[in-house]
Amino acid sequence: MTDLDPEDQKLLTLARSARARNGVAEGAAVRDETGRTYVAGTVELASLKLSAVQTAVAMAVASGAKGLEAAAVVTAGETPAEADLAVVRDLGGAGAPLLLAGTDGVLRVRVEA
Repeated sequence: MTDLDPEDQKLLTLARSARARNGVAEGAAVRDETGRTYVAGTVELASLKLSAVQTAVAMAVASGAKGLEAAAVVTAGETPAEADLAVVRDLGGAGAPLLLAGTDGVLRVRVEA
């Protein structure tokens, strides 16, 4: 899986950078309907646990995004979490893909949420 749109590759690069910079389990990036990007890592507090995708989508919504074009997550996991697919569907509808890459940044799975 190497034929990525440059904008989708940018999302993977941003997600990988967020994971490395913050030393968290996952990094994610989403692109809203206007082309703006939001980057986040996993949130793990005693009272709040959010995946990186959930955090990035929440940031987009808090900034006024009305829809998503795409989402990306960099993780050690092999498949997207159902909760991540659900939150991408909530804001992106049926057409927004969720790209999942390994910690090396190589795309493993593309799911049309």
